[in-house]
Parts: sequence; structure tokens; C-alpha cells
Amino acid sequence: MKNILFLILLLITVSFDSQKPEAYDTGEWFKFRIHYGFINAGYATLEVQEATKNNKKVYHAIGKGYTVGMSRFFFKVNDNYESYFDKKTNKPYQFVRKIDEGGYSKDQEGFFNQNTNKVLIKNYKDKTEKTFSVTENVQDIVSTFYFLRNHPAVNTMKVGEYISVDMFFDDEITKFKLKFIGREDLKTKFGTVPTMIFRPIVQSGRVFKEEESLTVWISDDENKIPMRIKADLAVGSIKADLDGFKGLKNPFMVKLDD
Repeated sequence: MKNILFLILLLITVSFDSQKPEAYDTGEWFKFRIHYGFINAGYATLEVQEATKNNKKVYHAIGKGYTVGMSRFFFKVNDNYESYFDKKTNKPYQFVRKIDEGGYSKDQEGFFNQNTNKVLIKNYKDKTEKTFSVTENVQDIVSTFYFLRNHPAVNTMKVGEYISVDMFFDDEITKFKLKFIGREDLKTKFGTVPTMIFRPIVQSGRVFKEEESLTVWISDDENKIPMRIKADLAVGSIKADLDGFKGLKNPFMVKLDD
């Protein structure tokens, strides 16, 4: 299950429509409750702050994931993901990945040179450095989430259509691919929320049952909030629900129940 609890939240959360107001701004904060079967396994948070890189103001997004209660005895998770990216182009300047998942750990930073399309990876655990060539519009794992929230394509997608993004992760570029499933009114702790449903294409086998084993529900409004994520694994299933939020840039749309 390494990387599953937190990466699911980051990778498959999407929202898009550059013709409308921006989906987020500094001060936005989400909290997710993660269930493994009937067990409350942990929580994950995502927030947007402001920082300075290359003498300009940029977004600094911070994601944390951790197990709680009895889950910590079986599989302890303490993850920290960060990204510094441009406010206008969304191109990343730097990312941080510091994780500890049941004994599997990483401590690294990546530094993007947007002029040469290179990324320098510093691994602090084994004290190594390596430079990789990347595509012009590549994203890191956290900036991908925010890049997609303002992408112009998705609101015009038809059921069954795909969208893809180049994402740099684990020393290589991954083609992150999403399939639009449809729309649904989702009952949540906040009320009934109109949502858009997507499925990313994942590799079946050791972790996931099938290529379409992940499903995500996104609020069908200008915020494009991740409301629910479900993953069918080779050994059970994981579900993450939005548990709290603040600092939304746009009104949160909820239907009145009869």
C-alpha cells in the first residue's frame, strides 16, 4: 500500500475551466478522512500558501497524509508533499517529497529549470544528485492537482473521453490519463453535492484489481472540490471523503434535500 493513501488524493482529483474564475487561491485548505474497509485509517490535508521563488510570488502547496489509531500499529504512514509553482503558468519550480510508509521512506527535492527543461533531483537519504530531461509542460505530483483544476478541457468532455498530463514522478515522466464517466448527485456530510466523476487509468496487478480501479467525485462548480475517492485494491478497498474545508475562492454549491 505504499504511496496509496496520499497519492490517490493527489493524482485523481481534477477540476477545470479557464473560462470561469480560478478554482483556488492562497488560503484554501482541505481535510480528507480515509477509510480502509470499516476502519478509520487516517487523514490527509491539502493547503495553498504563498512563497517567493526567483524574486516573484508563487503558490506553495502542501499535502500531508498520516494514519491514526490502530492503523498505525499495522501500517504507519507519515507523508509530506510540497510544490512551488507559478501563479500564471502553473509550471513547477520545486517539489518536496518526504515520506515514511511502513518502513519505506524517501527524502528528496526536485528543482525545475524551466528554460532548459531539466529537473535536478536531490536525494538526501542516500546523498545523491541526478539531472533529468523533462517535457516543456511537465508537472510534479502536487502541481498536477492544481494544474488540472483550471484546465480548459474537462467541462466540455463527453462520457468516455480522456485527458492526459505529463507528470514527473519517481525519476520519470508518467502520462497521467483520466477518463470522464459522467455526473452524479452525491450525498455527503455537507449535503447533496452535484459532482463530476472521473477514473484514472492505473496499472493493474500487484496493487489495483483493474486499470479502472479508481473513481473520484469532484464538485461540479467553480471550485472543483474533491468530494470522494474510492480505490478497489488487490486486498480490499480504500475510500476517502472530504471531511472539512476553508478558504474556498468560489461559492460551494450544495442542493437542498427534500
